[in-house]
Amino acid sequence: MSVSLDGYISAEGVSPEEPMGDGGEKLHEWAFGDDELNQQLLEEGVKFQGAVIAGRSTYDNSVEWWGADGPTGPVCNPVFVVTHEPPADAPANGVYTFVTEGIERALDQAKSAADGKNVVIMGGADLGRQFLNADLIDEISIHLVPVLFGGGTRLFEPFDGNHVNLETESVIETPQSIHLRFDVGDQSNEGDGESERTP
Repeated sequence: MSVSLDGYISAEGVSPEEPMGDGGEKLHEWAFGDDELNQQLLEEGVKFQGAVIAGRSTYDNSVEWWGADGPTGPVCNPVFVVTHEPPADAPANGVYTFVTEGIERALDQAKSAADGKNVVIMGGADLGRQFLNADLIDEISIHLVPVLFGGGTRLFEPFDGNHVNLETESVIETPQSIHLRFDVGDQSNEGDGESERTP
């Protein structure tokens, strides 16, 4: 996830015409610039990615730009869209599968399709929080962008109140973004220190 310094993954005014909100594309400039390290990190991420899980709002706001190939373009990684009801139409011969049985079913299908590679939750703060609250996240990858939006969609709010212990895996700084990776550890009830994670 690309995130502003004040914690937003999109600016205010999200719409199909402006899926990142008014000025929100600032969050993705690091991925489309000329910085060699940014490009290397992006290529490595796609290289080890085998499938994508997205929410319905992300799909609705992005499919016009993604097209039939999905967010990974020519790589054509399969995309599993969590939704209550599939759309009436979707791109012909597209990479999309619409999952109505919940996040665990979407994860099972995505892991099978990924064939040992990473499954990435792309876009949608609400979907990410659902997976995190269900203790189904192994790693959080944040691209922290030097901009303050002051409003929009926050990544981690509202949250269910449990503490989630993280271990810093890597910190890589470029002028356009600080790339942070965290391993997700135990989830604990606030104040009691007892883990809820199944061993």
